[in-house]
Amino acid sequence: MGDFLLTFPGVDQDRIGLLGICGGGGYSLAAAQTDKIFKAVAVLSMFDSGRVRRNGYQDSDSPEAITQRLQLAATARAKAVQTGEETYLGDMSGITPEQAQKLPFDLYRQGYQYYLQDYAHPGSTFRYTASSLMELMAFDAIAHMELIDQPLLIMAGDKADSLYMSEDAFKRASSTTDKELFLIKGARHIETYYVPEYVRQVEDKATAFFKRTL
Repeated sequence: MGDFLLTFPGVDQDRIGLLGICGGGGYSLAAAQTDKIFKAVAVLSMFDSGRVRRNGYQDSDSPEAITQRLQLAATARAKAVQTGEETYLGDMSGITPEQAQKLPFDLYRQGYQYYLQDYAHPGSTFRYTASSLMELMAFDAIAHMELIDQPLLIMAGDKADSLYMSEDAFKRASSTTDKELFLIKGARHIETYYVPEYVRQVEDKATAFFKRTL
């Protein structure tokens, strides 16, 4: 993981920090639990991909829905092995803006606007393979947060409906004596990416954190 950075000229292995945003924040926390080449860790609007695929957003899915999702993954993988054809999930391109506004969570509503409208990239897609649910549902970004002993900064909007994931990660980080949960007042999840007043707070906080810790 982090040792790959050492292949680049000029990298100081004693001053490598780790910054992750959204899903990358979840993967960053998981990486920092075991890879101590990372000397300080900061995440913004952390999203635990495994937890959400496993339990639904805000842990809202029933046990029956979870079982059905795993069965879907098994069926999709068997199909891919037998035919070479993948089954895809998550494609929101067929949803109209009016339908998107009726989605149940801020993250989904604003995510549609951000990724498919205002900042859409022609090479980007929401799709992922159904068979990958097997690995995703077994992934847990914060299962071993007690292994993080590095300085830790967790940043999230205080109005984000994903805040529960950041709060849980912070509570479980029991081995570091240098940790902070920084709440961005008024911000929802997607807004922390691009709204200037929120981005400036993130920049200032992360810059000061890494200057101090690295």
